[in-house]
Amino acid sequence: MAAGVYNQPIVAFQSHSHINNFNHQQKFNNLVRLVTKDFIGSNFLSRRDCRVIQSLASQTSVVDTVSSPSKSKTSDRDTHKKSNEASLILIRHGESLWNEKNLFTGCVDVPLSKRGIDEAIEAGKRISSIPVDLIFTSALIRAQMTAMLAMTQHRRRKVPIIMHNESEQARGWSQVFSEDTEKQSIPVIAAWQLNERMYGELQGLNKQETADRYGKEQVHEWRRSYDIPPPNGESLEMCAERAVSYFRDQIEPQLLSGKNVMISAHGNSLRSIIMYLDKLTSQEVISLELSTGIPMLYIFKEGRFVRRGSPIGPTEAGVYAYTRVCTYVRCIFHSILL
Repeated sequence: MAAGVYNQPIVAFQSHSHINNFNHQQKFNNLVRLVTKDFIGSNFLSRRDCRVIQSLASQTSVVDTVSSPSKSKTSDRDTHKKSNEASLILIRHGESLWNEKNLFTGCVDVPLSKRGIDEAIEAGKRISSIPVDLIFTSALIRAQMTAMLAMTQHRRRKVPIIMHNESEQARGWSQVFSEDTEKQSIPVIAAWQLNERMYGELQGLNKQETADRYGKEQVHEWRRSYDIPPPNGESLEMCAERAVSYFRDQIEPQLLSGKNVMISAHGNSLRSIIMYLDKLTSQEVISLELSTGIPMLYIFKEGRFVRRGSPIGPTEAGVYAYTRVCTYVRCIFHSILL
């Protein structure tokens, strides 16, 4: 029974503007000392878990930037100037109809399945308190659907609007003429550079049937090696060249200016970006797995990216999932934050 409780991941911490109140911070710090003293060496917490919990006491920047608009006394711009940091949210799209059928999808433009829609909505709930000023998606509908559905859950109720810059006429026809409406909108920029890697002649094939035909080792090499592409397709290295280049040129400057950014994209384009953010080697990135619809959070501060969430596995609690912690500790944390 204890083991079952132990393996439960920590829940997402809810944002409350009064978390910065000195008394609440003192209670939080006292709790950390109490928990780490009482539970270290027990069946509930390891020393590593306790170190993670202790680090949470000083990690208030995420909560600081996520106060609800009704209680916030400063504007987004003022907050950015004071903190000099920005949030970066990464979301792999929800399950697509071809994911459901176990088909290689690549750059084929396939929409979300029913499960994928639910995943996108759940992802939105998990990031509902994190400010979003700008959204980047791939040019593919499954990534765009995920971003739009996620934002329906956001507390600030701003409306995501896709920017059409393909021609002067498109820009003119999609112009917003109300300043108030524009303030309640979030620009959405679609870029092909964030697309999934092109799987070449594998696109549309059943994954199991392809493994039976070519052998598991060959298909695994096409799917998981860094620099070997499938027939007439892209390798992860080729995908990384375009995705990381676009991130550096177009997205990173927005973060530098204090904008909070969300990227809704794909397994391989996001793996490429994470490789850049976390400084992973070509060997480390090939073992990185991203679950559909699980958001990840980075804080960009003083030119550095600090990961606050984990991309590993479908059982993660979400954007604030650091480690496994027992239910008892989780409930006490939650009551203090409330």
